[in-house]
Amino acid sequence: MDESNEITETSEPAEPSATIERPFGEIEYECIRCGTKVTSEELSQLPEIKCICGYRILKKTRPPVVKSVKCI
Repeated sequence: MDESNEITETSEPAEPSATIERPFGEIEYECIRCGTKVTSEELSQLPEIKCICGYRILKKTRPPVVKSVKCI
């Protein structure tokens, strides 16, 4: 019996996911100037509400899920 100790690797293409899974209820903000995304938990740890670039205007990002409403 000839047993070969070959290691076979299964290479699956890594899918770049556009959405990062966050815990439910965690809000994500985006800097208007540089586009850096920051969670509400990270902002609570900082002494001031501002981006790492120094800009103070952040907008709340929308979830990727689209609501569909039935017509009446």
